[in-house]
Amino acid sequence: MSEIIFRGGTILTVDPGSRVLDGDVACRDGLLVQVGGSYTPQTSDYEILDATGCVVMPGLVQSHVHMCQTLARGRADGLELLDWLSRVVWPYEAALDREDTAAAARLACVELLTGGTTAILDMGTVRHTDALFEAARDAGLRATIGKAMMDDPSCPPGLRETTAESLEESARLCRDWHGRSGGRLRYAYAPRFVLSCTDDLLREVSGAARAAGVRVHTHASENRREVAEVVARRGADNVVHLHRLGLSGQDVCLAHCVWLTDEERGLLRETGTHLLHCPSSNLKLGSGVAEVPELVAEGVSVSLGADGAPCNNNLDGFLEMRLAALVHKPRRGPLAMPASEVVRMATLGGARALGLDGEIGSLEVGKRADVISVDLGGAHVVPTADPYSAVVYACRSTDVVDVVVDGRVVVRGRQLLTLDRRAVIAAARERAARVFARVPS
Repeated sequence: MSEIIFRGGTILTVDPGSRVLDGDVACRDGLLVQVGGSYTPQTSDYEILDATGCVVMPGLVQSHVHMCQTLARGRADGLELLDWLSRVVWPYEAALDREDTAAAARLACVELLTGGTTAILDMGTVRHTDALFEAARDAGLRATIGKAMMDDPSCPPGLRETTAESLEESARLCRDWHGRSGGRLRYAYAPRFVLSCTDDLLREVSGAARAAGVRVHTHASENRREVAEVVARRGADNVVHLHRLGLSGQDVCLAHCVWLTDEERGLLRETGTHLLHCPSSNLKLGSGVAEVPELVAEGVSVSLGADGAPCNNNLDGFLEMRLAALVHKPRRGPLAMPASEVVRMATLGGARALGLDGEIGSLEVGKRADVISVDLGGAHVVPTADPYSAVVYACRSTDVVDVVVDGRVVVRGRQLLTLDRRAVIAAARERAARVFARVPS
């Protein structure tokens, strides 16, 4: 459709004024043309999405996801980070073939889109990254994706690559995919974390990513044992070490950052490096809780992500909002992390991490139309008066009704239009069984 109109909702703009409006949100040819008030279609080619009784808001932007891991959901419970990687996740990723990876990505896309997530920053595994891009392309998801880079001699043989191989494949993927599907698909260099990468690789990534004008996406300071090993092997803490190799700045995104020194906090603030907060994952792996209220107060850019299905065990952006709002209150008090700030992290904050805050993340005329409607009529929501409170504390991913990405309806009336949900789920079950039949016990 040329024009799409969300009619008659309560609108959370997430614009600089954080306005809450009534009325319509309209887009034409992929761009927002009106936010609030009553909109009259300008062409005969239009669709009206009834948003009565709904919040209409920007689509959620999850800034740290691993779509390739979705087939390992429920397979890695009860483990801390380094054991979780070595015992389950790395053997699983090493066993994936291209069709397995595609099945995992399609399953992730179904969950993400029907749950109101319209954009992601994703880290794949070492191989089969094209399958992730193809799944996001076909599903209609806005996705910035990078292949995991792992060249350190300590990496398992099934995933270890040479420095040259890692850089060459990353450059090839960037050439092939960055800016495709009208800019909806983008590339990011994704060295997995300090312990999986040589200093030569990390140094080269800094130059290659900037030469290509793309983001860098990695993990840092997630777990105390990991931090201790980084210090022992590299002689410095994660963020300090990455900074020395050129991996800091507004184009760098660091997942987790649970265990930061004062020096590292200062580096995040001074360089504008983005922190990707994953509360569910950090709780399930027993990693800890990042000091997000303090970091936000210091001016650090923070956004939200579900991480991967083996450490969450879902990709539910609404659950991440609720946890992000709640887990900090026992330490910082009930006024910490107000609902409006959490919604901003989950939308505009994620867009900022992706370098897309000028295009998505808020409902403003001229931005790309990534918009969702969320039903406020459920028994678990009624009679919440504050729409921000409803979204963060009461609503669930299953309350998402309609989803538009880049001006295209991809979910209508809770039904995904771009993929066959039943077929995707059936294929995921079959592929998961095959993968784990190959994983050494």
